[in-house]
Amino acid sequence: MAKAPHNAISPTRSEDYAEWYQQVVRAADMAETSPVRGCMVIKPWGYAFWENIQKNMDAMFKATGHVNAYFPLFIPKSFLEKEAEHVEGFAKECAVVTHHRLEAGPDGGLVPGGELEEPLVVRPTSETIIGAQYAKWVQSYRDLPILINQWANVVRWELRTRLFLRTTEFLWQEGHTAHETEKEAWEETYKILEVYRDFAEQHLAMPVLTGVKTPSQRFPGAVETLCIEAMMQDRKALQAGTSHFLGQNFAKASGIQYQSREGTLEHAWTTSWGTSTRLVGGAIMTHADDDGMVMPPRLAPSHVVILPIFRKDEERAASIEYAEGIAAALRKLDTPWGGKVEVIVDRRDVNAGEKGWEWVKKGIPVRVEVGPRDIANNAVFVARRDRGPKEKYGQGREEFIAGLPALLGEMQDALLARATAYREEFTQDIDAYADLMHYFTPVNVEKPEMHGGFAMCHWCGDAACEDKIAEELSVTIRCVPFDREKSGTGKCIVCSKESPGRVPFAKAY
Repeated sequence: MAKAPHNAISPTRSEDYAEWYQQVVRAADMAETSPVRGCMVIKPWGYAFWENIQKNMDAMFKATGHVNAYFPLFIPKSFLEKEAEHVEGFAKECAVVTHHRLEAGPDGGLVPGGELEEPLVVRPTSETIIGAQYAKWVQSYRDLPILINQWANVVRWELRTRLFLRTTEFLWQEGHTAHETEKEAWEETYKILEVYRDFAEQHLAMPVLTGVKTPSQRFPGAVETLCIEAMMQDRKALQAGTSHFLGQNFAKASGIQYQSREGTLEHAWTTSWGTSTRLVGGAIMTHADDDGMVMPPRLAPSHVVILPIFRKDEERAASIEYAEGIAAALRKLDTPWGGKVEVIVDRRDVNAGEKGWEWVKKGIPVRVEVGPRDIANNAVFVARRDRGPKEKYGQGREEFIAGLPALLGEMQDALLARATAYREEFTQDIDAYADLMHYFTPVNVEKPEMHGGFAMCHWCGDAACEDKIAEELSVTIRCVPFDREKSGTGKCIVCSKESPGRVPFAKAY
């Protein structure tokens, strides 16, 4: 009987996907739970990955004319009440500040004191507080457009939390823009969605579907919500970014008015859009394997780790010197995307095998081992993280150094191709309701944790049909694709009425 393969992560994806995910986050040393319920501590390796997301995405925003600003963490309760749909959508998730100090209590402890005249809501999203400022800044059409983004934290009181994917406090960016015309606001909404799509696919190597959310899934108070949706390795969908066309709803609520070119007083047209640390969770669930994290090279905190290998103390100095020489040469190189190659030389006095597995679990793209034999041959021993941990190969030192940028580009492309192939494998056209039920029913498959995928079904547009599937199968329409008509007309999978094209149904995070 063949021995089961040894993996660094237990349980594996197929054994218990939810627990596998938590173990990958811990093994990669990316984050951990905090003493505050539902909140996380993002550790240096995980935060460096988030910083690279910030840096790259921020550059894309600025290339499209946006600038950064910062707005208050606290929002007066009355601001949220101005937009009815908005307050209804977020009311149950709001953390509320009612007092402004602590006082000594009768039992020697501390009790809240100094009740506020008006409660303050800890920012769940900033449309209302930013709208109040825009109302001051905008007087004339000449003051438009306003194109502002902020990097901030947000609090939404979650009952069930999971590191990076859903936490009470999370980090994000939120863009808020105001425009003279409806056309300009729509163009902005689509422009940002394209930024998100490009970032997800070209930086995170995470293929996404784009489209419009159904009314039941729309951002509270928005006219339309556009989104990017990715498939994770358990075949569930992850909403990875949203771009909202707000029409004039929030402008009217906040009083954002301007004098038009014709001299009339008009309300501005606004948008909002955001992505969050959920992207880190998406990268983990898209690329990680049963040995730990797999970092897309374009966003990895470091691209290469060099591991000096030596058995005797007298070999130590020579191995480290050789490793540092390679590192110095690599650091002079540019990556295929700009910026310098980032290299770590792991000098720690730790068992070589243990060190190697630590970096496997962290997901650094390239591991390089150098020892006395490699020094003698002017060579290196290389392992790519997008392949099995034991797949290593020898290479001449200069050849390795010269080829490293191309290797990183090849790995980035390979991760996107692999994730795209996985999504296509588990995307299926389904026309009969019974087949849809079978597709999403775990008892019909050998491994309950790994079932379903994206079911492309015809839908008539009726919310009742959408609700029936959601109630019976816990499956939702992830988006209405922009190119829906290309799939051809058909009959709604629920009621058999005419459908203009297919939409993706899936279980989701």
